[in-house]
Amino acid sequence: MNLHMTMKEMPESEQPREKFFRYGAHTLSDAELLAVILRSGTQDMTALQLAQALLAQRQQSLLNLVYMNPEEMQEISGIGRVKAAQLKCIAELARRIAKTSRSEEVRLNEPASIASYYMETLRHETKEKLLLAMFDAKSNLLGDEIISVGTVNYSLVSPREIFIKALECHAVHIVLLHNHPSGDPEPSEADIKVTRRVTESGSMLGIALADHIIIGDNRYMSFRENGLFGQRKGT
Repeated sequence: MNLHMTMKEMPESEQPREKFFRYGAHTLSDAELLAVILRSGTQDMTALQLAQALLAQRQQSLLNLVYMNPEEMQEISGIGRVKAAQLKCIAELARRIAKTSRSEEVRLNEPASIASYYMETLRHETKEKLLLAMFDAKSNLLGDEIISVGTVNYSLVSPREIFIKALECHAVHIVLLHNHPSGDPEPSEADIKVTRRVTESGSMLGIALADHIIIGDNRYMSFRENGLFGQRKGT
């Protein structure tokens, strides 16, 4: 293959875009899909080869679009600021599509549905994020808010901030969610202390903490499902 070929100069059977028009997006490989988005390569690489070079980095998969920052992407010859921005926007669109498709399936009394809804939002984060999900009297999701970024520390999490947000949204029930970047959703002693503290504060305000869900790598742990409300770790 001539490495100086543009996409149009490649044999039609090898052009991802033409393959898309003939057979549909579902027939394209990961590299071919990225090649369609990238559109052009360099003097030395076709768009398809550039896509393959991107996929060969770090995670060696499409997860590179999530984990690599724009600066890292630009270290690959042929990917400049515009292409890096396009790739990161594609990753964000994929995350939002995944979340939107699950929005109507969220059930307050079904921890799995809540975990599924927020899984793509939290599972790839490299820092811990504590998120507040708020529900009305009919258990409909009203919205959510990031409460803190960094280690979910018992002494730093403010029930006051949590319940100010809940009251602003007229929430009747709330659910706390946070991620463990290690991928292991096993709760720490600090997680249990935070849960107990927020539960006690909510009972005085009439806003119930329905659950605290820890997101790991495509798995979760629900305090409600595991009967951990009001208990110390290991008891």
